[in-house]
Amino acid sequence: MDSTRVTEHPTSYERPQPGVDPADPRGALLRTSTPAHAPGTTALPAQARGGDTPPGAAAPCAQGRKPDAPQGTGPDTGTGTGTDAGPEHAQPAAEDTGTHRPRPAPDAIPVQPDGSAQPPEGVSGADPAATTEPDAPAAPDRRTGQGPSPGQPTPMRRDGDRLRFVGAATRRIARGLDLDEIVMGLCRATVPTFSDAILVYLRDPLPVGDERPTGPLVLRLRRTDRIPVERDSEAGFAPLPQPAAQQPEPWELAELSTVAAELCEVRTGGALAEVLRGVRPVFADAPAARAALPELLGAGGDLVIPSGQRAILAPLRGRRRVIGAAVFLRRPERIPFETDDLLVAAQLATHSALGIDKAVLYDREAYIADELQRTMLPETLPRPTGVRLASRYLPAAETARVGGDWYDAIPLPGSRVALVVGDVMGHSMTSAAIMGQLRTTAQTLAGLDLPPQEVLHHLDEQAQRLGTDRMATCLYAVYDPVSHRITIANAGHPPPVLLHLGGRAEVLRVPPGAPIGVGGVDFEAVELDAPAGATLLLYTDGLVESRLRDVWTGIEQLREKLAATAQLTGPDHPPPLEALCDEVLDMLGPGDRDDDIALLAARFDGIAPSDVAYWFLEPEDAAPGKARRLARRALARWGMEDLSDSVELLVSEVVTNAVRYASRPVTLRLLRTDVLRCEVGDDVPQLPRLRQARATDEGGRGLYLVNRLARRWGATRLSTGKVVWFELNRT
Repeated sequence: MDSTRVTEHPTSYERPQPGVDPADPRGALLRTSTPAHAPGTTALPAQARGGDTPPGAAAPCAQGRKPDAPQGTGPDTGTGTGTDAGPEHAQPAAEDTGTHRPRPAPDAIPVQPDGSAQPPEGVSGADPAATTEPDAPAAPDRRTGQGPSPGQPTPMRRDGDRLRFVGAATRRIARGLDLDEIVMGLCRATVPTFSDAILVYLRDPLPVGDERPTGPLVLRLRRTDRIPVERDSEAGFAPLPQPAAQQPEPWELAELSTVAAELCEVRTGGALAEVLRGVRPVFADAPAARAALPELLGAGGDLVIPSGQRAILAPLRGRRRVIGAAVFLRRPERIPFETDDLLVAAQLATHSALGIDKAVLYDREAYIADELQRTMLPETLPRPTGVRLASRYLPAAETARVGGDWYDAIPLPGSRVALVVGDVMGHSMTSAAIMGQLRTTAQTLAGLDLPPQEVLHHLDEQAQRLGTDRMATCLYAVYDPVSHRITIANAGHPPPVLLHLGGRAEVLRVPPGAPIGVGGVDFEAVELDAPAGATLLLYTDGLVESRLRDVWTGIEQLREKLAATAQLTGPDHPPPLEALCDEVLDMLGPGDRDDDIALLAARFDGIAPSDVAYWFLEPEDAAPGKARRLARRALARWGMEDLSDSVELLVSEVVTNAVRYASRPVTLRLLRTDVLRCEVGDDVPQLPRLRQARATDEGGRGLYLVNRLARRWGATRLSTGKVVWFELNRT
């Protein structure tokens, strides 16, 4: 504890214990507040030992006196009386050689079946002052207020009990990781062992770290806990017998959360502010707390606080400031709090406040980590033509919510889509930052429509610029729904798995390559078939590798899991994409996950050849008219004549701009999917810009018409030029 330690005194006077054989090896001596009496002296009566100690119970240590101070003696009796009496555990006189050696006190005093503590016949040396009259009721326990049952030992209250309780309570509080767990640990540790009820108020909002709070100090009731009256006997804390006419206190019958105020604004210079500034716990009947408690609890404070020293107000101070307050309550029939209980309350408040401070800091770090991971990964996946996508991300653990794994899906010109999955070494904030830079670089390179092997080459150069130890694996694939082909390049990543429509799962043979960051390594790309209805699964090694299995064993288990899942839906229907991702993650056991996991699944629907119209146009003046005629014929074949006017106008404008600057044939392609998409490509890399034409300008209105009539439009630079595209809704 802070400056005052509650310790159990190692030595004490001893006397024979009534009802126990003195020769018993377990010890038959009990500590007493008076030394052994010489013949002819008179023992101090139990009622004169001070305080409200019940008859027959051991008195607590005298407050503020050293245990080794000599005890004053009277001239005639040899014992101290009144205020001149020495402390309980005074050392014996040097000339007193007939006393027993100090021995540990027993935990209980045996009582007779009738409830008395009289020694049995034949046992001599019993101190009459330490025995209980036969008709006197047994003393209640100081912790619970409960009297002993006949034939049961009467518990003792020692300083060691407080130490053991504080140790157990602080361990329970320290087990909490977040704010709610710590507050609950405080409540569960104190009720009913230390108090019958507790109210915990915390600052709203709680300051984080070195942040200086703004605005007035407001306390909010965070949690209450109490022993319901009807469950007292079950909890082992039954009240003492009361007369039938005596009614319980009002606070026993009311829920604390409804009686106490939920919010309290601490007035500057008020009574509550002074108590919180003092930090030390105080009794409810102390002058400082008489005005502070009603301010804290509101109008219902009179119903909550019992009379006497049965309530303690303990401020909760964190590392830099007061962050709340706790109120410990005991029932009127229970023994009041003692002065040493203030030290216990101070320890509980200190450990709880420091734990809350750390929990708030942890929550802030977890929030930053979550936000960082959320911004590093795509918030939503795009919906490109001819492919459906689903993804999953799992952190390595709750305490490490960020990592270096990422996935991405990037739409490309010509209705293509780039599928990317990568893994930076480690799962820390540094790994997440590097992952974000590599993902941004991959998006930029994909926008240039570079081949997959070139994308990996530039990623390798970027990783080397970030540092010599920045290693990562990556797999980059480009899917073309028109040609039903996929091009894949790998940089040390686990190979993808292709699930065919019939239920066969195949591990694709892709050259592994070296990880990104090695430098000086050429990457190789392969082109494979991507049949309609097939599902491509890209993943990181956290899904297939753990302490219990190697990578290739995990890949084989993944392949078997995909095949088994496909069998459930039959050979003609692929499994639902979202359910397939969940089934794949279910293959992980409780101890199988050592790393974070990124998973990207792509279902290839493709675009049928009958829904594609493709032409080459020579860069001449007649090209716009020819483009209008070809577009009209394709729309008539598809039964979309109602779009002919809009399509002819927009195609004419875009083809006119392409022919004006192109030196090679211009491409025109129409795609019929859920929308009608038109793409015009040329060999000029400059991208067109939308601008407002003046009234005297002869041109500059083509893109303005496209922007007004099309559902959406855009322009993408290619390695051989650019593509301008627009989409129209099908009616």
